[in-house]
Amino acid sequence: MSMLMLILNVVYVVVAIAIIGLVLMQRGSGAQAGSGFGAGASGTVFGSRGASNFLSKSTKWLAVAFFAISLFMAWSASRTAHTGSQQQDLGLMSEQPAAAAPEPAAPPPPGELAPPASSQPAASAPAAATPAPPPQQAPAPAE
Repeated sequence: MSMLMLILNVVYVVVAIAIIGLVLMQRGSGAQAGSGFGAGASGTVFGSRGASNFLSKSTKWLAVAFFAISLFMAWSASRTAHTGSQQQDLGLMSEQPAAAAPEPAAPPPPGELAPPASSQPAASAPAAATPAPPPQQAPAPAE
């Protein structure tokens, strides 16, 4: 299957380049702004002869092939994708222990106040380790 996908990728790029080349080689519909909407009979999008020339037919079939290959490759990729049952290699992230999520507290019964948000009482909170610096004296004004 890998060899088929490699060949399809190469064909996909060649078809895309061929579509670009064929679109650039086609004659423009004219310099008039309304020519694409029927303002001029011979300058319409398909011209006076219709869409029967070689370049437009080739472009159409290359576009069909482009979309068919796109859909097949997407279908093939979705069928061969891993289901997630295997352990994913996370590199450095796999070495980090997962942080345990705190268990949510049950809501208090109706009519009672909820406990404080922190699990430690306020009295046991550690005091600041460094004292505040003394205020600096402002220099005396010069007279």
